[in-house]
Amino acid sequence: MNPSVLADYLPLYVQAAWMTVRIAVAGIAAASLVGLGCAVVGYYRVPVLRQLLGAYVELSRNTPLLIQLFFLYYGLPKAGIVLSGEASAIIGLTFLGGSYMGEALRSGIDSVSQVQLESAYSLGLSRWQSMRKVLLPQALAGAWPALVANVIFLIKETSVVSIVALPDLMNVAKNLIGRDYNTVEALTLLVIGYLVILLPVSLLGSLLERRFRRGLVGS
Repeated sequence: MNPSVLADYLPLYVQAAWMTVRIAVAGIAAASLVGLGCAVVGYYRVPVLRQLLGAYVELSRNTPLLIQLFFLYYGLPKAGIVLSGEASAIIGLTFLGGSYMGEALRSGIDSVSQVQLESAYSLGLSRWQSMRKVLLPQALAGAWPALVANVIFLIKETSVVSIVALPDLMNVAKNLIGRDYNTVEALTLLVIGYLVILLPVSLLGSLLERRFRRGLVGS
């Protein structure tokens, strides 16, 4: 392994890491909102929307992100809809992640005792207030491990967004290997780049999970 090659490549990987983080943060934030909407619709069993939700979950979870990105970036222009690589990546992560986030939140909601909601209603809380103040906080605590796992999964899934010409970590590694044939150095920095991004997420998720658990026990 050549240290001088690592030093030359490092600025390129730092820039690529920021691109990866930006895509991941935007996609995960949007996926979380979509997942929350899916969980609420599923919990209240809204007619028609519930059937559409089921179709969306099946389509999202049974098609690879790579295929979704191909459709968004290369397929939609045939219909006159042109998206940038970054927009395609964010929409793809949102579409894929929304179903996973929704299922995790739904399981968290299902774990909350119905007695607590009935108690909230008896105290005069509206359905929305009960959802916001009683149901969702406990559902979030119960679903937190699955949500953190989904976040890590979606960050790792950004490794395929290079297919839409985004200069992310994987794209930079492939280009450098093809140009200079310094495979070991390029892959070493690729692994380090993903570790630098993922390890803090994993550690922070574990820390917040313990705090959630202590909060529930204390209450």
